[in-house]
Amino acid sequence: MADILYTYKNQVYANITNKCDCRCTFCIRSHEDSVGDAKTLWHKTDPSLEEVIAAMDAFDFTGYDELVYCGYGEPTCALETLTASAKYAKEKYGVRIRVNTNGLANLYYGRDIIPALAGIVDSVSISLNAPTSEEYDKVTRPRFTGAFDALLQFASECKDYIPDVRLTIVDVLPQDKIEASQALADSLGITLRIRKYA
Repeated sequence: MADILYTYKNQVYANITNKCDCRCTFCIRSHEDSVGDAKTLWHKTDPSLEEVIAAMDAFDFTGYDELVYCGYGEPTCALETLTASAKYAKEKYGVRIRVNTNGLANLYYGRDIIPALAGIVDSVSISLNAPTSEEYDKVTRPRFTGAFDALLQFASECKDYIPDVRLTIVDVLPQDKIEASQALADSLGITLRIRKYA
């Protein structure tokens, strides 16, 4: 079985699904089988809620104050496992919960899933990847049409339910695209984080 919990740069991550509705050109899973101390992040089948909870119970959370849902898939594609296991980890281990997401869950499910995260998720980090729809589609290659606008709407609506909402880009973007992404984030009243490309 693939690693469910793994650590990387002094943070602990939950790898709960390999499903993803994007094919980002820069995605690390296209050229690496693992990250951090994980042996592999490729599941033969996605873990059940019981398996995720068992992995949490086997993990020593001492020194970790946050659990990040981020692995070799889009964590919201396993929404029930995400919310139930996050609630469990928050209550039993006292950790903050962050979800790293592509922000397309409402398109994926055809309904508003943001209220399901309320009271459980403390922080959501949404991959913006580019400042315009055309550039976004080129780099992210989403399964859905209208994905960019849906992402921006998701980010805006998250502010009503989740204390910390951020958009992210990778530092390989040219300076003018970084500035345009910053202006877009500012227009939405959302913090932009520029991630270092590993």
